[in-house]
Amino acid sequence: MYEQISHSLLNEILIALKPEIKYQNLQHFYTRLGANFYAIYSLFTTLYGDRPDFRKQIQRLVETMARQYIRRPQHLRKTDLAREKNHNWFLSQQWVGMALYCDGFAGDLQGMQSKLHYLQDLGINLVHIMPMMDCPEGKSDGGYAVRDFRKIDSRFGTLDDLDNLAANLKKRGMLLTLDVVVNHTSDQHEWAQKARAGDQAFQDYYFTFDDRQVPDMYEESMPEVFPETAPGNFTWDEAMGKWVMTVFNSFQWDLNYRNPAVFIEMLDIVLFWANRGTDILRLDAVAFLWKKMGGTCQNEREAHLILQLMKDCCQVTAPGVLFIAEAIVAPTEIIKYFGEDAINAKECEIAYNATFMALLWEAVATRNATLLNRGIHSIPEKLERATWLNYVRCHDDIGWGFSDADIVAAGYQPQAHRKFLVDYFTGNFPGSRATGLAFGKNEKTGDARISGALASLAGLEGALAENSPESIDAAIKTILLLHSMILSFGGIPLLYYGDAIGTLNDDSYLNDEHKSNDNRWIHRPHLDWNKADRRTQPGTTEHAIFSALKKLISLRKEIPAFADRINRELLDVDNPHFFVFSRFDQSNSSPRILVIGNFDSEPQPLGLDALRRKGFFQYESVRDLCTGETLPTTGNELMIPALSFYWLQT
Repeated sequence: MYEQISHSLLNEILIALKPEIKYQNLQHFYTRLGANFYAIYSLFTTLYGDRPDFRKQIQRLVETMARQYIRRPQHLRKTDLAREKNHNWFLSQQWVGMALYCDGFAGDLQGMQSKLHYLQDLGINLVHIMPMMDCPEGKSDGGYAVRDFRKIDSRFGTLDDLDNLAANLKKRGMLLTLDVVVNHTSDQHEWAQKARAGDQAFQDYYFTFDDRQVPDMYEESMPEVFPETAPGNFTWDEAMGKWVMTVFNSFQWDLNYRNPAVFIEMLDIVLFWANRGTDILRLDAVAFLWKKMGGTCQNEREAHLILQLMKDCCQVTAPGVLFIAEAIVAPTEIIKYFGEDAINAKECEIAYNATFMALLWEAVATRNATLLNRGIHSIPEKLERATWLNYVRCHDDIGWGFSDADIVAAGYQPQAHRKFLVDYFTGNFPGSRATGLAFGKNEKTGDARISGALASLAGLEGALAENSPESIDAAIKTILLLHSMILSFGGIPLLYYGDAIGTLNDDSYLNDEHKSNDNRWIHRPHLDWNKADRRTQPGTTEHAIFSALKKLISLRKEIPAFADRINRELLDVDNPHFFVFSRFDQSNSSPRILVIGNFDSEPQPLGLDALRRKGFFQYESVRDLCTGETLPTTGNELMIPALSFYWLQT
């Protein structure tokens, strides 16, 4: 869009560019800058326009983008051009991801090279390596307390090792996803150290206060993220002689995005990692980016403006790179991280579908899909050029973030139902074989979240301890049922390392003094490669899970209807144990796919009359794509086995 004031300013900025920038061949950069500058200028003005250094800061912003474009390798510029032409490339059903810890999966980055065949065997072509930037030992928060944003932690290797891995992944047609922690730094970061030494410029990078007056006003409305291990949101720093905002942990200092210098520094870091060959950047804790007194300091409008500005700037320098919003918030809030007031995503192209994940686990506990069906209807429609990450398990705890209104509508009392879920997944409910742990228990409210490996939460650990073939079979069916949902629902399915071979809880974290007070480490294991080798041995649980998932992933990639193009219809059926939806390919007349999941531990009848009125079951039989089985449909019901699923071609 052409707008006189902004483009007059842009002309002034370009004239004032330093010679090392001005005399480069920046054709594509200037084209994109011109196309995006009005949006960049408008956002930067909204956030920082009342500052006396506005003109100086926006000059720095453009120079930062230009320098990183100059450093961008030629092969990545070529990828940018290709992805601009095929801008919906990431909506394809071909992508299947896995999140993993580098050290837990393969030791280090060099070890990752030797394990890529395992990922490819399963069908994984998007690899999310959990944070690897330099962190202080013992105060790393699992990699989220960063001491140096441009350095790989020596435990994982070097930048050269990462470059080699990125090149190897590219040759194999695999995408690389890395984390950038945008909300905070370690208290040992260079900026924090300079702030401690009394440098006011760097104290302004954070929220620092001489006394408790302002912090106490913030605390009136700010919730606690980790009430058990890190109560409160401010920490007294003796060396600096000030209070500093520390929402997550006392050693993680929150960045102050009211300061444009902070935004420019973090954009430079984002573009630095984009230039290392990263295809997708996961932006951590984006809901916390803007702090405003009187509220929760989460999901503020300015946080969205920060992300929009970051996306517009990245589109100028590295348009082939996507953003994931790490915001585990209510459905009405998470949808905003795709970008409001736009058909196409203007913030992050990808977001975690945490509500779907929690609803799936609720259905496992209740053996009933009533809340799952209702809760899914409460998730707003995504934008066209945006997609969900659908997952069963991740590195974090499981919270019960669905709405109280949906719980009530499903026939439950919210507080009692959440307590039931905690009891069920910690094995404290009759009949439960789950072996999870309560995490983040709030003694004031009684709320708690859940830690535990997927297989342990699904009952496999308890079943193996009982040596009960029937219970083992039920646990494996539960694991596959959950994965069948994320593989077919629409979005990018994201598996978690170890889940494809039924990895159980790992309590070795208790022997590490730096981890023993955080029970989430029970589901962040070091992968047992002897166990992984059993995936090729029929008769083992590893083979049963891995081979079935491998087949499902392969099938998914063959089904155009599973591409994420707003092509899903949720279907109501009379039986509360079912979750049913259809997928269709808008581009041609290929058959619709009907996905059916039975969450009960008993076979259940599916009434066909209502589905026939929707155009399904018009023939005497249907074919299940997962098994190749042909099912007769001449009657009024189809019996669905316990804890099972169908992908029916109708």
